[in-house]
Amino acid sequence: MTVLRLKTVFLITIVSIIIAPAVCRAEYDYIDITNPFLRKIPIAVPVFKNTSPDETAAQVARQAPDLLSETLEFTGYFKMLDREAFLVDPQSDTIYSVVNFHNWTGIGAELLVTGQILVIDNLVEMELRLYDTFKEKLLVGKRYKGWLKDQRKMVRRFCSEVIFFLTGDRGFFDSEIAFVSNGSGNKEVYICDFDGYNPRQVTDTKSITLSPAWSSDGKWIAYTSYINGNPDLYIKNLKEKRGAVVAKKGINTTPSWVPGKFELAATLSFSGDQEIYLLTGTGKIIKRLTYTWGIDVSPTWSPDGKKMAFVSKRSGTPQIYIKNIESGQAERLTFIGRYNTQPSWSPKGDKIAYSGMDKGRSNIWVIGIDGDDPVQLTHNEGGNESPTWSPDGSLIAFSSTREGPSRIYVMTAYGTDQRRLLTLPGKQTEPKWSPRLINK
Repeated sequence: MTVLRLKTVFLITIVSIIIAPAVCRAEYDYIDITNPFLRKIPIAVPVFKNTSPDETAAQVARQAPDLLSETLEFTGYFKMLDREAFLVDPQSDTIYSVVNFHNWTGIGAELLVTGQILVIDNLVEMELRLYDTFKEKLLVGKRYKGWLKDQRKMVRRFCSEVIFFLTGDRGFFDSEIAFVSNGSGNKEVYICDFDGYNPRQVTDTKSITLSPAWSSDGKWIAYTSYINGNPDLYIKNLKEKRGAVVAKKGINTTPSWVPGKFELAATLSFSGDQEIYLLTGTGKIIKRLTYTWGIDVSPTWSPDGKKMAFVSKRSGTPQIYIKNIESGQAERLTFIGRYNTQPSWSPKGDKIAYSGMDKGRSNIWVIGIDGDDPVQLTHNEGGNESPTWSPDGSLIAFSSTREGPSRIYVMTAYGTDQRRLLTLPGKQTEPKWSPRLINK
């Protein structure tokens, strides 16, 4: 294993190096992401081999595989096998250099991840490999170098490579989720990693803050705040102290960024009616998008930015409509249920998730953009609202009161594997999944 060279500049950042001959990507026959009855692949992740004498490396060798297992399991694609059933000593040279695949197929493992750790001072080198145990084939091999604090990034980067090989998509491992929490005593916007790790508060309005929305480059968030007594729209750069405010008479709310542009749609009522307008990223009105009398709110864009779904009461009850921006034509999408709101357009472009209320309780639904086959994903477990898609379209985050106070939950796009994302003081609502944050 390559020895860490402390004077090498690139060790300051994570570097990924291919450690095996180039392997053509799979024909994606491992995981059929379009199958709602997806069979989870049994995968083994033994404790990593420690090649360093100090206790720090031994600790990383124990922690990193646990983190990798949790990260892969989060996708909903894998069944993690119990290490108690493994037939191989994780510190054996043969587990890494010469794999006896029969030891793994014998316990039902179809995939195997092995790892090797070297730590010198605060620098770590991590080699990770993914094997197909039945084909007895190395699928992915990577080496990562960086600081000890970077081990989570290393693991996530490798998981992204694994999912890319198996599905053809990079997944969501470099994304975040914005949400509203009142744990501070006021409703503020928070952000956490895709798996609920590292939650932090990003607004401090000491007021009511609602409806966070990510720009398509992940650098900006728009939200509504009552900091000045009126529901005004704030547009904030997350890293720089700059932004804009839309503070017109009446409400300024439910922002939604146009994919690939520094523009956003939002509902404004300065004309006396709640209509959706297209704004620049600096808050200037470009044009009005809806013209029918009655409430028009909650815009969400198709991935190509050519169509916009939104909620309107033009038919008497809140229903979801789709508007073609070029032609100006709008058609009703939902007909089942009398109260359908909070649409979220799938990154793949074929479906819209929304919250539908029946008998006083809301649930998450998904419907094709042609209006066919609406499917209810949550059932008889509190109120479920604010669905939002992961950037690869494989998961949906939402808020739910199934355990009492509203929390953020996540499930697959087909409604399976529903689990709580995180627990903070107070209530957590209105999740909004970010795009992939390439420079995160």
